[in-house]
Amino acid sequence: MIRQQPVTCGDDAKRLICELGAHFYTQGWVSGTGGGISIRHRKRIYMAPSGVLKEALEPDMIFELDQDGAVISGPDPALGYRVSECQPLFMHAYRQRGAGAVLHAHSQWAALATMIDEQAPAFVTSHLEMQKGLSGVGYYDQHSVPIIDNTARECELADSLGEAMASYPQAHAVLVRRHGVYVWGADWISAKRHAECYDYLFAMAVRCHGLGIPLTPNRASVI
Repeated sequence: MIRQQPVTCGDDAKRLICELGAHFYTQGWVSGTGGGISIRHRKRIYMAPSGVLKEALEPDMIFELDQDGAVISGPDPALGYRVSECQPLFMHAYRQRGAGAVLHAHSQWAALATMIDEQAPAFVTSHLEMQKGLSGVGYYDQHSVPIIDNTARECELADSLGEAMASYPQAHAVLVRRHGVYVWGADWISAKRHAECYDYLFAMAVRCHGLGIPLTPNRASVI
């Protein structure tokens, strides 16, 4: 059970990253060591290691970084852990959006939503109740989430993700084609809410496409 409360110290952030890792594993978002989770508290950023089972995270496995993304402390180097491959991408959300938490999910719905139209620059939704769970988005709004192309290594996505954030200032996420999604929020609670609402919308898009139902009124589901 994840306790819905604000982060008050570094230990809280480390504990929450572990709890969120276990929760997102049950959603199928971070299976096979995939995905990543990071939380900011004051002038420190806390980040899960790369290449580990996210459902088995422990607080002493979490890295502590400064505001520039440099590692301050972390697990014993002899254990072989390394800071998340998502580090440079997470830093874009902290710098460009003032995020309090950033999540990277390998959701099947997110990956499938990017494959409905391989040429689409963005995922577009409107007139769906769950988009009201996204900060600043209403039921009648047309909400767009940028889609960037995947690369061989996670860190190579950093520049295109930063550009997408700048081009779509209303979005709280960036989709990576045939890969997954990066989602952020003002704090860990809003980041989690955004991730869950977006996943619902991605699932709706894929299911509507399969049924031949337009996702948005009078237009294609993805443009």
